[in-house]
Formats: sequence, C-alpha cells, structure tokens
Amino acid sequence: MVTTDTREYRCFELREKQNNEPDDSMILEGRAVVFDSPEVMFEDGETKYYEKVSKDAFKDAQMTDVILNMNHEGQALARTRNNTLTLSLTEDGLDIEADMSKSRASRDAYEAVQNGLLDRMSFAFTVAEDSYDEKTHTRTIEKIDRLFDVSLVNFPAYEATSVSARSYFAAKAEAERRAAEAAELEAEASRVREEKRAAMSEIIKRLEDVE
Repeated sequence: MVTTDTREYRCFELREKQNNEPDDSMILEGRAVVFDSPEVMFEDGETKYYEKVSKDAFKDAQMTDVILNMNHEGQALARTRNNTLTLSLTEDGLDIEADMSKSRASRDAYEAVQNGLLDRMSFAFTVAEDSYDEKTHTRTIEKIDRLFDVSLVNFPAYEATSVSARSYFAAKAEAERRAAEAAELEAEASRVREEKRAAMSEIIKRLEDVE
C-alpha cells in the first residue's frame, strides 16, 4: 500500500446518540463506513477520483480488539474488549456505539462532543484487497484486513481525504496522464506514418504513369 505501515485513515461524521436513556448515559454513536457509496477522494484538474467500500469488505476483517481514542494515539476512551465500544455491521455500513462514562478522559471527550468542539471521527485500517475502475476513476475497497481503531479527531487535522488516499489517487492520476500522453504520441506517430505511406503511394503512382 501507499503508507509505510500500510495503515490508512478515513473520516466520518460523529453524532451523539438520541434516545430516552438517562442524561448520564454518555453514549456516542456514529457511522464509520457507508457501503457502496462513492466519495470524492481526490481531484486532478477536472477529473474526480472516487472511493467506495464494498458491503462485504469487513466480512473477514480482524476486529477483535478495536479502541476509540483521540487522534489515533494516547489513552483508550472505549474498547471492544471490555464492551464499552460496540461495532455493528448493517446492510448500509459499519456503525459504532461507545459508552463514554468509564473514565475522566472519555467523559471529557464526550463533553467536547456535546459542546460541538469535536464533530469528526476517523478510523484506521489496512486493506487486504482492492480494485480500480479506470473508466469511472473509482477505487473499491473489497476486503479490509484489520480495523485498528476509531478515533475522535481535531478538525481539520484529519480531513476526509487522507494523505494515504491522496497518494494512492495521485499515483493513479499520474499513470492515467502518462497513458493518455502515450496514446496521443502513438496517434500522432500513426498519423505521420499514414501520411508517409500516402506520399509514397503518390510517388509510385506518378512513376507508373510516366512509364
């Protein structure tokens, strides 16, 4: 992949759970991934490059010990291993639900979300298999190898288009530009060859007429 440790990052919306639970429940929920929904990840001039996640991408993914933290580092705010973080696969995507009441750090983070200071999350993962459609400029993540964490992030530290995504699509854009340039050069060479053949045919015809 495009990063040193193959880990990639994507952002998504965070929303406080709306329900009838007590005010001290401190439950956060969000949708980490929307399946089969192309998102613009990179633009090269007028060309837009998309990415989507297959609905089967998490089928064999390792998700036994996923944590919720801040900016992909530091203290865990919630964790699947102790059941304070729940991951739910649905027909539409991957949802997360976190109990933020178990530590001072998680309660502070929850308050920051309530106050609108944090409204984005990011998730870290590695890709086991992907594909690329050159016609639509769309990368499809077919299989996730491992989901490492979901993380509250400081806006705009982690935009939806991550460094790894930009690197991936920038490479695709460069390859497509080179292919287009090569096609143009070949078309020009073919035109020149055709002109030479036509000129040669004309010369031969004239010689034959003289004879």
